[in-house]
Amino acid sequence: MTNETQAAPAAGHDQRGERTVLTGKVTSAKMEKTIVVEVQRLVQHPKYRRVVRISKKFYAHDETRQAKTGDTVRIVASRPLSKLKRWRLKEVLTRNASADLTGRGATP
Repeated sequence: MTNETQAAPAAGHDQRGERTVLTGKVTSAKMEKTIVVEVQRLVQHPKYRRVVRISKKFYAHDETRQAKTGDTVRIVASRPLSKLKRWRLKEVLTRNASADLTGRGATP
């Protein structure tokens, strides 16, 4: 009986499923612990059958404020954190090289 109760939570955890993960570019990091991430995807136009680039902005929670404008980041779906924030920053994939250079040039 004790073994069954310990195994039950593990089985329930497997049934939860994976969270949605998106990759995009940070367009704004000016808010407190919030970044705006623009995710682009390619969609075929229903009438003209031409591939069209569609972009959408997502507000994501960045607790440590590590993402800067221009960085490529990975965000993951989470519970609602505010009126617009439904995503969390998972990791920074690539840094924006021009932002690093301007930051170094500002401080001698």
